[in-house]
Amino acid sequence: MSRDLRKYARDTNVRIGVGAVLLLFIVGVGLIWAIYGFGAAVSGMLCILAGLIPVGLIFLVFFGLDWIVKRANTDEDRND
Repeated sequence: MSRDLRKYARDTNVRIGVGAVLLLFIVGVGLIWAIYGFGAAVSGMLCILAGLIPVGLIFLVFFGLDWIVKRANTDEDRND
């Protein structure tokens, strides 16, 4: 049984990211709802979503660049 440390690191980073987003939404919006009410929680949710749009766009750009680089490198790897 071999260990794939890159896969483990990738899985760990995904889990940390998902946990952070869940904490942000559940705890953050939950506290807003508990303190200020439903209307403020909806506004907080909309603000959080609006704030995550640039982050999502940055991830899309990086994913696209990674895809382009991997496609460009496949031809060179076959010649080695």
